[in-house]
Amino acid sequence: MIIKCRSISRGYAEGEVLLTHDPISFLGNVDPKTGVIVEPGHELFGQCIRGRVLVFPHGKGSTVGSYVLYQLIKNGVAPAAMVNIESEPIVAVGAIISGIPLVDKMERNPFEILKNGDHVKVDGSSGSVETGN
Repeated sequence: MIIKCRSISRGYAEGEVLLTHDPISFLGNVDPKTGVIVEPGHELFGQCIRGRVLVFPHGKGSTVGSYVLYQLIKNGVAPAAMVNIESEPIVAVGAIISGIPLVDKMERNPFEILKNGDHVKVDGSSGSVETGN
């Protein structure tokens, strides 16, 4: 199934879904050296985002979060792609400067059709997510 969405950051990637209903602050809540979520109480606490298709509602926190996404790429621990309900400038800028495909505003709610472990393809250039469903 191919689902249309809005393109935020161009590129193509595929991988395993890592989904959270919690917003993510990349500054202080994601370890830029390991890619592990370190925010206590976060739904993904202790999990690594490396190479995954990270699905989350939106970002939160400091504008320095954009640079943390860039650090994640430089350290080889960034997500392969990201899907948001509605992206905001911090995550959008971070994805663009890091070359991480990012889409949002899917035609269907990602939390209703995606689950952890699903293999998906994200095309940030055409604005689509392809699932095996």
